[in-house]
Amino acid sequence: MNRQNNHELIVSGIHLDLTPSLKTYVREKAERLFRHEDHIIRIRVELECDPKEAVSTRFKAKGHIAINGPDLNASVSADECHKAVSLLVDKLDRMLAKRHYLKKAKRNHPHAIEFDDVELPKAV
Repeated sequence: MNRQNNHELIVSGIHLDLTPSLKTYVREKAERLFRHEDHIIRIRVELECDPKEAVSTRFKAKGHIAINGPDLNASVSADECHKAVSLLVDKLDRMLAKRHYLKKAKRNHPHAIEFDDVELPKAV
């Protein structure tokens, strides 16, 4: 099954040099999100390294998914950049799954509408 990849992925680094291997790693991980949800317009990943932070939270990864409806935002921190990317993609995947479940539940169980004060026309 060959699908056109017309999704947009933006990877940026803050106080961090983005190597081609790191960009490829982020792209491979983000493909999982594109596979699970077809309505994604754009994913923006920001990788940040703060040398003044403690070693366990030195690398931060922030993800922003532009999708039909409210956008999804997540942020994680870890001691390694690749680990932070993996944790971020896992978190975004859980958020997409929860969003899908809530939309499905709303579709299958619509709320009742009350017509107390409304006069409905009579059928002829």
